Amino acid sequence: MTDELLIVRCQLGEHDALTELVRCWHEPVRTYVRGMLGVQRADDVTQEVWLAVVRGLPRLREPGRFAPWLFTIARRAVTDRLRQEYGVAEAGAHQEPVIEDAADVMVERAALIAALSRLPVREREVLVLFYLEDLSLEDCAEICAVPAGTVKSRLNRARRLLRDHLTEKGPKR
Repeated sequence: MTDELLIVRCQLGEHDALTELVRCWHEPVRTYVRGMLGVQRADDVTQEVWLAVVRGLPRLREPGRFAPWLFTIARRAVTDRLRQEYGVAEAGAHQEPVIEDAADVMVERAALIAALSRLPVREREVLVLFYLEDLSLEDCAEICAVPAGTVKSRLNRARRLLRDHLTEKGPKR
């Protein structure tokens, strides 16, 4: 069943459709949030995203554009959480690496996650949306509310910064 049909069914009040929609999209949203905030904060923010989705779903006018709409909500939730945290305690110049969950034991993955967490938020965001969530440049641009050219330049800068972080943390001899 297509997302568009699920959305229409949800808008008509079918609870099974909402359950199916959450089942299909929960992990991609959680992955995005975890990539932006880290493992420890992902569950709370992901729940906030789904609450906003349930509240806003009746007003979604283009069911075919659900994915960009969903990730725009997720982006706002992440941004709100970052603002709250930075307002309470201003972060230093060096951000601590994301703490791994038990399943993430491979050294390469840990290095990648740590390097990703050190990227500026804008660059990290486009990397997560484009590569981990497999969204198009146009969808990333819509979600981030910037032109597609800006997404391309952020991706380019993000890849360069990530490469620099990974080579800097290369094997010690």
